[in-house]
Amino acid sequence: MTGITWMNLAPEEDRPPVDLRTDRPHPARVYDYLLGGKDNYAADRAAGDEALRVNPDGRTPVRENRAFLRRAVRYLAVEAGIRQFLDIGTGLPTSPNVHEVAQAAIPDARIVYADNDPVVLAHARALLTSGPAGKTAYVHADLRDPDGILASAGLRDTLDLSQPVALLLIAILHFIPDQDGPGAIITRLLDALPAGSYLALSHLTGDFDPQLLDGVVEAYARNGMVMKVRSRPEVERFFTGLDLVEPGVRSLPRWRPGNGDGQESPPSDARVSCYGGLARKP
Repeated sequence: MTGITWMNLAPEEDRPPVDLRTDRPHPARVYDYLLGGKDNYAADRAAGDEALRVNPDGRTPVRENRAFLRRAVRYLAVEAGIRQFLDIGTGLPTSPNVHEVAQAAIPDARIVYADNDPVVLAHARALLTSGPAGKTAYVHADLRDPDGILASAGLRDTLDLSQPVALLLIAILHFIPDQDGPGAIITRLLDALPAGSYLALSHLTGDFDPQLLDGVVEAYARNGMVMKVRSRPEVERFFTGLDLVEPGVRSLPRWRPGNGDGQESPPSDARVSCYGGLARKP
């Protein structure tokens, strides 16, 4: 995550060329590879394969993350009545995307996606296929610059920050080390959102199999990607001052299973090694 730029998606012939940096792995593309996607490169596949050698169940957390995201967005749209979403670290388009889930329930839902991977930028048009009543936008940006995200034209033209917004930080905070102040980043983003807004996040943990996750962290580090797994109390601290939605911070398959995402035999907590939670700003 280096630097920040914003790009209004002008006609492709008017857009400057994008440096895809395919010679080095990026978490969004490794995630895509582990999901079985095709928008990744040799460096991403090599990094993913190294992580899978350490943890052969490494595809399970990414699948459970997508299922958690769908359930959280459905809850926000259907039960909480949220019509605006800010998805930071959205990753490569993987249907159903946030706007597809939200607009299936609330056709006029508005979504802003943000990511710093240039490959996501290159595929951003797939994130902008909003239904006619709603709206989507893409901001090419770094989570480490929350003020820049909040000031971007894409966000300001799409979201009304006087009305509740759901902030989605799915499988991104474990790439923000403590020295970069992840808690302060969340606070800054939430400070800009009104009461009634929500925070949804998921985060890798070593609580269930510390030795295995240490090996995964080392595999990512060897490929130039910093990863910081956190305990349940550390993840819960990201929700300080918010009202957690039941059942609180839980292993992903245990967070409101069902709605077509549940499994008859869900994977064990150790196989998933990832917490998720949702909370409301009072």
